[in-house]
Amino acid sequence: MSDKSTATIARLSTVDGAFHQHLDALLDWEGVSDKAVQARVEEILADVKRRGDSAVVEATNRFDRLSVESMEQLCLSPEQLKKAFDGLPAEQRNALSAAAERIKRYHERQKPSSWQYEEADGTVLGQKVTPLDRAGIYVPGGKAAYPSSVLMNAIPAHVAGVREIVMVVPTPDGVLNDLVLAAAHLAGVDYVFTIGGAQAIAALAYGTESIPRVDKIVGPGNIYVATAKRAVFGQVGIDMIAGPSEIMVVSDGQTDPDWLAMDLFSQAEHDEDAQAIFVSWKADHLDAVEASIERLLPTLEREDIARASLQRRGALILCQDQAEAIELINRIAPEHLELSVETPGDWLDDVRHAGAIFMGRHTSEALGDYCAGPNHVLPTSGTARFSSPLGVYDFQKRSSIIHCSPDGASELGKIASVLARGESLTAHARSAEYRIID
Repeated sequence: MSDKSTATIARLSTVDGAFHQHLDALLDWEGVSDKAVQARVEEILADVKRRGDSAVVEATNRFDRLSVESMEQLCLSPEQLKKAFDGLPAEQRNALSAAAERIKRYHERQKPSSWQYEEADGTVLGQKVTPLDRAGIYVPGGKAAYPSSVLMNAIPAHVAGVREIVMVVPTPDGVLNDLVLAAAHLAGVDYVFTIGGAQAIAALAYGTESIPRVDKIVGPGNIYVATAKRAVFGQVGIDMIAGPSEIMVVSDGQTDPDWLAMDLFSQAEHDEDAQAIFVSWKADHLDAVEASIERLLPTLEREDIARASLQRRGALILCQDQAEAIELINRIAPEHLELSVETPGDWLDDVRHAGAIFMGRHTSEALGDYCAGPNHVLPTSGTARFSSPLGVYDFQKRSSIIHCSPDGASELGKIASVLARGESLTAHARSAEYRIID
């Protein structure tokens, strides 16, 4: 694939004639294209829509290896959530609370406001911002537990003014994670159901006897969750179709290679399909980072997952200069971008496509995952070209306000009449013409 490679991670160079072909293959990811997965998901969605709670219970027993008999056994009470929070070690409780406060403070700044203005003839135009009535939050619960995802999804919904928050989280083999439950308590989640997969998405989208139907579903999940979210879009809103986690690190050669290797691992350890890409125009720096990867990888608790991720989808890329590094950033449109360079602010105007930008040598992506404040639910698989991080705006909708004065209706009616008759929509034209003042 390249001028140099190891058993752990590919080495690419932009001067290689086949570089762009190799890069395209590396970036190629479609997490919901498998026809067998789609067929299975459609079957689950239809079953839940038809049979409600019974279908959810059966699917949960089958996929999460449980033996429950009713939805009551899959619903957690507010008292259980509070008990989990109160029972945490003080260090964890304090860290969770500090992260929640920082996330809330950041998202408070995102709140849009309604507005109006009045024209000279008395016509009033404006926009009314209204929160959603009910949001559904999917929290992954398979290979790892993610209390941080609870905070990142629920707190913006609260800040937006959502009336009810319904959380679903799978608990394979019935194992509950106290940090996840504590985060739900801290974030003010109203309902928690221990279900996951396509059946959880179906329950949120259609509603069942026990699970209230929501207006929008947010939060990342596996291939079945992503496929189900795509399928129910239109019945409900969704935030995005999330693929595996990604990180792109760009370094000018001055950052400690061990730091950079561990930054790459921080995403590679999520999943075998996660992607970690390192870019520099310093060949000796790539050598040093590669050496750090080889030396530090065996020290990871999740070594097998991280190694598989780096082998499947990782790369160390040698480019020619800063300008070419920026071209690669905008080509890849990474979920997480670390600018581990001396003056990262000089790069910002040229970076057009990235979910979150971590600036400077000391800003590791991990800080954004947990407690910096900005949301860690980010566009993946190149969708940062047209998508944004999850935020308060995802839990609100906007209504246009039009209040015409008699004079305003008369003047607008003249314009509308001409345009409507040009489209042969005479009822439109006559409706407007009734308001024209002679």
